[in-house]
Amino acid sequence: MQFALTEEQRLIIDTTRAFVENELYPHEAEVERTGHLRPDLVKEIQAKAIAAGLYAANMPEEVGCAGLDTLTWLLYERELGRANYALHWTCVARPSNILLAGTEEQRQRYLYPCIRGEKWDCLAMTEPGAGSDLRGMKATARQDGDDWILNGTKHFISHADTADFTIAFMASGEVQTPHGPKKLITAFFVDKGTPGFSVRDGYRNVSHRGYTNAILDFDNVRLPASQVLGESHKGFEVANSWLGATRLQVAATCLGRADRALGHAISYAAERKQFGQQIGKFQGISFKLADMATELKAAELLTLSAGWHYDQGTATEADMSMAKLKATEALAMIADEAIQIHGGMGLMDDLPLERIWRDARVERIWEGTSEIQRHIISRELLRAVGG
Repeated sequence: MQFALTEEQRLIIDTTRAFVENELYPHEAEVERTGHLRPDLVKEIQAKAIAAGLYAANMPEEVGCAGLDTLTWLLYERELGRANYALHWTCVARPSNILLAGTEEQRQRYLYPCIRGEKWDCLAMTEPGAGSDLRGMKATARQDGDDWILNGTKHFISHADTADFTIAFMASGEVQTPHGPKKLITAFFVDKGTPGFSVRDGYRNVSHRGYTNAILDFDNVRLPASQVLGESHKGFEVANSWLGATRLQVAATCLGRADRALGHAISYAAERKQFGQQIGKFQGISFKLADMATELKAAELLTLSAGWHYDQGTATEADMSMAKLKATEALAMIADEAIQIHGGMGLMDDLPLERIWRDARVERIWEGTSEIQRHIISRELLRAVGG
């Protein structure tokens, strides 16, 4: 693994960080205060992101985008992650890679409009009774002639209120295995406005103000076979093929916020004086800074190493789970210690620390909880010795 950054990577980091600081930071206070992203603000920043070449940069060159390799993409995500989540995710959108699995007709209808900033997508997997256990989903899809009929409910669906369509994963059948029955899953494109498909307000969330979640209801939603993404009953295969690096994306954005929090803590420790000297000179503070920096470096190395291995085709599930686990838990620790170093001011909204602290909480839950990541890691360790 080459640790030195290329000239192109440095340019992408510098360009993205400048954009974040100049175009996103100034609007954080408004979004935090109102919990809302103004549509006109979204359009304004979106246009600037497109002009800067930062929009949909996760997509390959074959569809007219930047075509960043995984490692460079993670460096870009790290810089975006410094800002309020709603601002960078909505205004500098990165359409889901799963859209690349579509037919050319589906790409024309869904992928390319997302790349151009004309549409937004969302993924619908989680249900009230099926979170990490996707095989336990109860929302169904049954065939009726050449059509499919969808019924059920999804929840915790990120930014579904603003999305133009969803990619819904539904239980479409069942097969018997030596371990018992196993559900088959099919993925569908469902346009907003389709009869029987409705989007309801979701839950008030302590993390990521302005980045909403919604409840999706499917009441005898009739879809033609052309709305199937990939093959019928092969929804898990589609997800596993195209969504593998999403855990690394979470890890990378956590690195950005952790670095921002650490930067505030270091500056404050050098400026703030108590008992006649800088507080950073007290062991109680200096050791905190050392531990925070070490945790961040460890998380960064795990994340970038996993990204490099992903590009080489040698990344394992454990590599990505380790990165996600370490980065999300390091962020929680660094955010908490940064507030502790600031004392009471750390909890005031004059600084971004209380937001980073709140936002950190969801990272250990979505895209697979910390417990799920530990399960994946330990399972891989045991399998190597026949366990």
